[in-house]
This record gives sequence, C-alpha cells and structure tokens, in this order.
Amino acid sequence: MRRVSALLAGCAVLFSCPAFAADAAAPAPESAPDAAANGPEIVVLGTGQTRQTQEIKAADLAILASGTSPLKAIEKLPSVNFQSADAFGNYEWSTRVTIRGFNQNQLGFTLDGIPLGNMSYGNNNGLHVSRAISPENIGVTAVSQGSGAIDTQSTSNLGGTLEFKSIDPAELLRDHHVAIDASGSYGSSETWRGFGRLAVGTPDGVRAFGSLQYQNGNKWKGDGQQRTLMTNFKFIAPAGRINLEGWYSYSDRVEQDYQDLSLALIARHGYNWDNFGPHQYATAVLAADVGANTGYTGVKPTNPAAGTTYPDNMINADDAYYDAAGLRRDWVYAFGASGPLNDTISFNIKSYYHHNRGQGLWGTPYLASPSGVPMSVRTTEYDIKREGVFGDFVVDLNKNKLTVGGWAENNDFNQARRFYGLTSRTVPGIDFHHFLTDPFATQWYMAYTTTTVQYYVMDDIDLGALKINLGWKGFDVINRASKLAAQSNLAVGRLEARDWFQPHAGLTYKLGGGAEVFAGFTQVTRAFTADATSSPFSTTQAGFNQIAANGLKPEQSDTYEGGLRVNNGPLNAVLGGYLVNFRNRLLTIPTSVGIVGAANLVQNVGNVRAYGLEAVVNYKLPYGFALFASYSYNNNTYRDNVVTANGTALTAGKTVVDTPKHLARGEISYDSNSFFGRVAVNYMSKRYFTYLNDQSVPGRALVDATLGYRIDVGQRTPLEIQVNGTNLFDKSYIATIGSNGFGFSGDNQTLLAGAPRQVFVTLKAGF
Repeated sequence: MRRVSALLAGCAVLFSCPAFAADAAAPAPESAPDAAANGPEIVVLGTGQTRQTQEIKAADLAILASGTSPLKAIEKLPSVNFQSADAFGNYEWSTRVTIRGFNQNQLGFTLDGIPLGNMSYGNNNGLHVSRAISPENIGVTAVSQGSGAIDTQSTSNLGGTLEFKSIDPAELLRDHHVAIDASGSYGSSETWRGFGRLAVGTPDGVRAFGSLQYQNGNKWKGDGQQRTLMTNFKFIAPAGRINLEGWYSYSDRVEQDYQDLSLALIARHGYNWDNFGPHQYATAVLAADVGANTGYTGVKPTNPAAGTTYPDNMINADDAYYDAAGLRRDWVYAFGASGPLNDTISFNIKSYYHHNRGQGLWGTPYLASPSGVPMSVRTTEYDIKREGVFGDFVVDLNKNKLTVGGWAENNDFNQARRFYGLTSRTVPGIDFHHFLTDPFATQWYMAYTTTTVQYYVMDDIDLGALKINLGWKGFDVINRASKLAAQSNLAVGRLEARDWFQPHAGLTYKLGGGAEVFAGFTQVTRAFTADATSSPFSTTQAGFNQIAANGLKPEQSDTYEGGLRVNNGPLNAVLGGYLVNFRNRLLTIPTSVGIVGAANLVQNVGNVRAYGLEAVVNYKLPYGFALFASYSYNNNTYRDNVVTANGTALTAGKTVVDTPKHLARGEISYDSNSFFGRVAVNYMSKRYFTYLNDQSVPGRALVDATLGYRIDVGQRTPLEIQVNGTNLFDKSYIATIGSNGFGFSGDNQTLLAGAPRQVFVTLKAGF
C-alpha cells in the first residue's frame, strides 16, 4: 500500500468545544430547568442489541479532566476494570483494562474500524488509542462486554471489544462554514495542555477538521516528565451517493516511568518511592556499585571503595533504578469509501497503514558500560509496519439484512534488545527523552511477520417484536519468527491459528413499555501473537519446540449472556448475566525480575470458567439532576489442576489474577446549562497478583468530581471554565497490578501506586 503524506496546515493552536456542543446547537434558556434532564443520552445502554453493550458519548468524556483517556470514561460500565497510575489514564506502562476477567491481550480494539491490536504496552500489532486520536475528536466509545460484534477487525476479542468512533466534521459545523474550538488546561504536577481544532466545509458537503494537541507535565512523584504531541486530520467528501473519507494521525509520546513496587517495598519506603532520576545520578551509580560489590548484580569489575551498604535504606539493587522511559512515534493513514450501490445494496471499504517506532529505556545495574560505569541503558526497540484493508457489503431485503465482510492485514514487526553506554560517573550523558543510537551490545534482534485473513457473514432478521441475529466469522493467522542477529537466543519458527467457523446467535424481544429481553451465544478463537516479550516465541528454542510438539492450541471462549433492558422516559436500566467457558488459557510466566528480561515460560493451563451478574441504571431527575449507578459481580476460576514446566502446581478453583469479584460505580450529576458538575465514586474489591492467590492488593474506593460554569457571550459555543479533581480524598492505593507480569506465588515488583489528589482547571471556547 502506498503511503499518502498528509500535512496539517492552518490549525489554530486553540482548543475544545464544551461538553454539550456535539448534542445541542445552543444552550437552552434558564427558564427551562428540565432541558438538560430531557436532553440527549450520553450513556446509551444498547437498546435493540442481542448482547450486553453500551455506548459512551463525547459529552461524558468532555466532563472529565481535559486529555483524559476514553478508557477512563468507560470504567463506570459494568465488568470494566480499568487501572492507571496517572490521573488521566494515559500512562501506557500502567494502563490496564480488563472485562469479565479477560485481560487486555484478550480484547479487541478499533478506531473507525482500523484495528488497534491489543493496545498493550510494547504493542506488536497496533497502537494505544491515546496515540491514535485526541479525546476531543472521539464521538462515541462502544463497549461490548462479551466477545463483541463478529464484524470487528480483531483476532483477539475473546472477552470483549472497544470500538472508538471519531466525530464527523458535520457535528462541528452545523450552521457554520468554519468552526474553531479551543481549550487550555493547567493543574497539579505543573501539568499544562493545549488543544486546537479547525473545521471547514458544509455539514452535508465536503468537510474536514484538523487538530493539534500538546500536553506536558511532571510525574506526580520522582524525577521526570510525561508529554504528548499529536495531530489529527479527517475529511469526508460526498461523490454522488458515495462518501469518500480520509484519516491521518501523528503522535510523539515521551513518558518517564515510575518504579514498579512490591508490597515489601511499599512497607519499607511508602507509596512515593520511585526511581532515582537524572538529579540523583550519583546515588544511582553508588547503588549499582554496591550491587556489584555484594555480588547481587554480577557486574565485574567491582568498585571496593563504594562499600557494601546501599544508599537510602535500600536492601538490593532492584529497589530503585537510575531511570526508565517509553518513547513512541506513530503515523496512521486511512482512506475509505462507503454508500449505496442501489436501493438494496450498500458497501463500505477502507484501507490503512500504520508505522510505529518505539524504544523502552531502563537504566540497568545488571550490565556495566564499556567506560566502567557500573550500569548501562537497556532498551527494547520496536518497529511496526502494518498495512491492511477491510470492508463489507450489506443487502437489505426488508425483513432480512445480510452482511458479508472481510479483513486482510500484513504486519512486519522487528524487535530488539540493546544496551547503550554511560560515559561518566558524575554526568548522565544520556537523555531519556530521546531515541538512542550506537549501542555497544545487542542481546537479541528478531523479525516477526503476521498475516491475517478474516471474513464474516451476518443476517439480521426483523420479525417485529422479535429480532434475531445469526452469523459467523472465520480467520487464518500465520506468525513467523526469524533472527536478525546471530546471537539472539529466542525462539524462531512458525505458528498458525485457523478457525473458519466461529458462530454467533442472538435475539431481542420487545415486551412493551420500553422493556426488552436479549440473549446471545458467541464462540471466539484468539490467534497467536508474535513478539519477543509476551508471545509463545518469547521463550527459548527448546521451550518453543516442546510446547509446539505438545500441540500448542489457541485460546477459545464460549460466551452465553442474556438479560432485561428498560428504556422508559427518564429511566434506562439493564440487568444481565453471563457464563463464559474459556479453553486453552495460555500463561506467559516471567523467569526473572523485569529488568533482567530472561526468556519466559509459556504454559497451557487448561480451562477457565467465568460467570457473573451486571446491572446499570441511568435515571434523569427534574431540574437538571441525574443519577447513574452500575454494579457487577464476576467469578473467574481455573478449572484444571496443572503442573507447570518448573514443577509448580496450579490448583483448580484458584481465582484468575486481576479479577476483582465486585465492581461498583455511582454518580450524581447536575447541568442547568450554566452551572454543571458531577461527583463519582468508583469501588473495586480485592485483586490477586499471583496465580496461587497467596498475594493480593486490597479493595479501594476513589472519588472524583467536576465543577463548571458556562457563559454565553454570543460565540458559536459558550465560554466554559471547568475544574476537575481526581482522588479527592487523597487516598494512597495500588492502581496497577501485573506491570511486570504475574508470578505463581510470593511478592514481586509488579505493582504501581495510584496518583494522589490532583486538580486541573480548563478553559474552553468555540468560535
């Protein structure tokens, strides 16, 4: 596919529209206090769908702190477990989302249909949504807690899908030919952010927008910064009955990392313990010297003059490292066409290209620099080049709507582990904000190629009160691994996952009075992935050969779900239940502390069963008030007794890691068109971070709040000031678990502390 370069020009460095701009052209007068309560839904509870699904509209994201990830907006929905160590939910090393106990690698993610892969840190097949689109440009976030629609461009959606949809420029223009939106924010940790968007055209004709976002701020603890530069561009051009559509995104992300903690580290040093950082370089060198002198790191030669006592009450060289960072640059291009071919048949087709360049940097005391400095900078380096096409044809036969679609992608992914030298004991000499070149050593350098072919067939049958959805999808995914450096010690070979028939069946039945019942069944297979850090190829050649000889099988799930929905005036509610049978659960088990990065163990631990209950209520009260509440009970357990390759017994009945049994969210909001605000409480129960369930983190309840005021001064949209507070009661808690993977038992440095109370102020206007 030929890459098309798109330049974003003339975009005002000015910012976002108010929370309700996408849903109303102008504010209602103060004399109509019930207008907000009767306005458009900002959380849609899936009426008419045959599975559990909800949509979050742009207004629900806009009321959060400016720049907040859409993943943080969906944590209010049942069975969604979201974690992040920062207030915005954007810090990728810490960001985790699980649904019904399925982790992020087992979910599907798309943006306007463009596959985002599994969105995990160190992604080998996509990119995180926070690097694909600015939050202000998201119109809808659709969440399916089950395996999701079969037309999703994903081969990993065992346990749910998230579909992000960008806004149509028409929503910005309405009665205008030019629209400028602007916002600027400042707050805790000297964080500031600017967003600007320029839209031009006509709502029903050629139209486009371009945006520019920049955010920078200090880490909330320790030494370092986290910043993002992003541009988005979108156009829609009618050509007769056909719409042509294009998308371009560029993102440059720099994140200095927080230290991964353990329960023991927190007990010794507290939640604010962190890496040394550039301003404590001499202390980091001393700690590395002591690690060498005591034989802890194995570095030679030693420096006897440094002694054997660690600084800052450390007990080993893993308590704190010099520094760490993640650098990512992404380019995404897409072009498509859609529309009717005649009165019966319509089509949609889109091609895309994604290029990613990344480095994950870690100051490691386990390898000295050639200069004699007792540490070096270890990197994991990424290069992704993906190109693909997807589309469908829809035949509308009145009572039947038949859809046939497909997706094909080629993904070339190179990954390397390299080391860069420090030249001085007193001056760092390496800036963790910039990509490094000229390594002195390469541990491994691997090439991975993944080819994907997927198709689906779906029939929507409308029988009046009864609607039936039937269909299936199939795919063939081939992974190949090869060495690009002779000294590479990781596995090479070929894996294939093929399942041409993954069925889906569902129905809804209207009971009257705005009530309906729904039920569905979906079977899904997850394809293998290919990388050096988390896939079946991340083990040794002997380990790979052994699991391949034993018939390595792809993960599969069968999802049964059903429930009752009510949409009656001010009340919207859902009560549902589910049962998931999960086969061939694959565990990737670290064999060393994360910074050492030894080859993993990969183990098939058999079956997992999950069942649960989900409830959500959205109720609009008079005078602009509204209530929202959700609750979910999730029970996820291993079903088989397994003895792993290293002799550890995994006992049936143990709870799956990172699966809290109870999740609850409550909100009260108010909007009088001038004043608006919201207070939200988020509760999560205990979570295990070992497979044998002997280590866990306690439950926590967090409170966030928003307060804002709009002034109509005759602009396209009112001037708005918004104040956001996160973790209002300044609770110390563990946010992310599993940052360095999950072990079988015992404490491990795989936890990240959550941000303390943070406050941000944002000004917004539209011209």
